[in-house]
Amino acid sequence: MHQPNFLLSKDDWSLHRKGQTDQQRHMEKVKEAIKDNLADIISEESIITSDGKKLIKVPIRSMDEYRFRFNFDKQKHVGQGDGKSAKGDVIAQDPQKGNGQGSGAGEDPGTDYYEAEISVDELAEIIFEDLGLPNLKDKSKANIESESHEFSDVRKQGIMSNVDKKRTMLENLKRNALKGQKDFGNIQPDDLRFKTWDIKYRPHSNAVILAMMDTSGSMDTVKKFLARSFFFWMTRFLRTKYNNVEIVFLAHHTEAKEVNEQEFFHKGESGGTICSSVYKLALQLIRERYDPNKYNIYPFHFSDGDNLASDNALCIQLIQEILQYSNLFGYGEITAGYAASNTLLSAYSKITDPNFVTATIKDKTGVYPALKKFFTSEPM
Repeated sequence: MHQPNFLLSKDDWSLHRKGQTDQQRHMEKVKEAIKDNLADIISEESIITSDGKKLIKVPIRSMDEYRFRFNFDKQKHVGQGDGKSAKGDVIAQDPQKGNGQGSGAGEDPGTDYYEAEISVDELAEIIFEDLGLPNLKDKSKANIESESHEFSDVRKQGIMSNVDKKRTMLENLKRNALKGQKDFGNIQPDDLRFKTWDIKYRPHSNAVILAMMDTSGSMDTVKKFLARSFFFWMTRFLRTKYNNVEIVFLAHHTEAKEVNEQEFFHKGESGGTICSSVYKLALQLIRERYDPNKYNIYPFHFSDGDNLASDNALCIQLIQEILQYSNLFGYGEITAGYAASNTLLSAYSKITDPNFVTATIKDKTGVYPALKKFFTSEPM
């Protein structure tokens, strides 16, 4: 009778665990690199123009993957010497080729960067960690809720970014002590302990955001992109962190009008600039639709500051009136391309109310600092 042949094998599951651990460590480094480069990443055109649902590639210039490099100069040795050097020999010179100053194609490698694939929601979670609506007060009618994450338990499974180092060390010491070893080391998967978090919902009173943007002819494509970048992240922040917050979109040139979200982010305008028109419309909306006794009111206005000079005094008067009903009024001035004098920002220096906050955006790196300045949940 023919005896069947059996092959006994055993998978080395430590290799699987190592691969998973390396992948988690890699993702942690990606997140750290994103945090370190938020000011540059936040206004990437591929993000602002995305639909917010698909994966996007974020360039991270401070991070590189391990890889083999081609030996361009056909060197026999990598870094060690060949034993023929003598005292006084020049070991290296600053190469003149490939420095960007010559003509024609260069042959030296440039500065590499790594493209991390991440969803807009994951990026938003990193951006919004420290943001909140400032000066939020209880009103007579409470409908909105904010999310917060609270530590609730310690478990044996979880993601490496939530590892509890103190409890992991204690478990390792206990296991080693049972074996007669008094030292810490040789961490095993059974030693790992992870923090777990529960999402808590905190009720707040109603809030309305009055998003006002200058769409006049002086707001060129770059300036409008910077303004829309701020409002893009502001909108996602409010809808991610708060429930039932209303956002009203107002666009203006010499006249102001309420528009829908699609028009606000995509429709262009032209003509002159009279900023008082949008402040008048904001006041009208507050009086007719948003009772300050029921709503926390947050007006935010972005412009390049190029306003009709005779209109500036009226703008100051209207802002001071709006401030009587507002938790915070934010004014952002886009100065991309030039540093103009006698702008609205210089005129608004006369406003001393602590709830009037201003920010300047010179280029795309200024969008994230403006978000942090306007949306700090600490008392003003």
